[in-house]
Amino acid sequence: MTVVHLPGDRSVRFRPRALAAGAACAVLALAVGVFTIGGGNYPMSPAEVLRAALGGGTPAQDFVVNELRLPRVVTALLVGGALALAGALFQSLVRNPLGSPDMLGFTQGASTGALVVVVAGGDSLALAGGAVLGGLLTGVAIYALAWRKGVHGARLVLIGIGALAILTGVNGYLLTRAQLMEAARAVLWLTGSLDGRGWQQALPLAAAMAVLVPVALIGHGRAVRVIEMGDDLAGALGVRVERVRLAVLAAAVLLTSLAAAAAGPVSFVALTAPQVSRRLTGAPGPNLLASACTGAALLVTADWAAQRLFGDHQLPVGVLTGVAGSGYLVWLLARERGAGRI
Repeated sequence: MTVVHLPGDRSVRFRPRALAAGAACAVLALAVGVFTIGGGNYPMSPAEVLRAALGGGTPAQDFVVNELRLPRVVTALLVGGALALAGALFQSLVRNPLGSPDMLGFTQGASTGALVVVVAGGDSLALAGGAVLGGLLTGVAIYALAWRKGVHGARLVLIGIGALAILTGVNGYLLTRAQLMEAARAVLWLTGSLDGRGWQQALPLAAAMAVLVPVALIGHGRAVRVIEMGDDLAGALGVRVERVRLAVLAAAVLLTSLAAAAAGPVSFVALTAPQVSRRLTGAPGPNLLASACTGAALLVTADWAAQRLFGDHQLPVGVLTGVAGSGYLVWLLARERGAGRI
């Protein structure tokens, strides 16, 4: 284990295998992104893609790469990283591999906020704002309902599952109230799609992650690892459990809501990426950085498959992540049952 000391009596601990796994996922994500940009009706080699991205290509290559394809890939990387990091934080705080934003109602809350905007006839910018506001309000409501001299992980899970069921019904009702064309647009958004994503979706998410990722990794990463071992032990070691839990939950809810605003509620990335990361790193704890890199690799690979594997018909990326993630969920439940944990 490598320890890096930071100002303010802080430190960050790195495990060589975790670093190697995270770096491998990051390289895979970037490589798939380059090949995704180079495909399509205007094919380019990886060297041409990199040259155009650095400003050295032809005018046509510059337009195709920097205006049409690169924003979509950057959005996929950011959304995948944000969802995976949020999922790792949630799973660590509730000490449950099923504790992801998908399963606890936070993603549905973002969807409710977006659907309210759709019914009201708002534009794409208002839809993104509605998703963020809906996710934040859902987070506040779940936290308040789960509070009883603190927030216990099991209680948060149960409240979240109840909120998921309620919000699913609310979203179905809102879809019936929307105009036909707006309802069709909403259904596509609810599936989770990267089609047509530009810098206006990527840049706000990048700016938010520039603030939230250091907060999660450096500000509270060690505390999250300690809390995962139990609230009593964490309190005995000097961790202010409820303060850390509130700050980390706020960061995770913001990451989830902003990711939904950028690409819709892409399902199961937040559930699967942290668990895949744990198996790749072979280390206990949330493995936050490795989880983010794994999520980025998963989503950009799923987007490549959605564009290339079905001929001229492109699928929304949420379809592929939903199919793969639901299969993983069934396997995870069977594994937990076999281990006697459920």
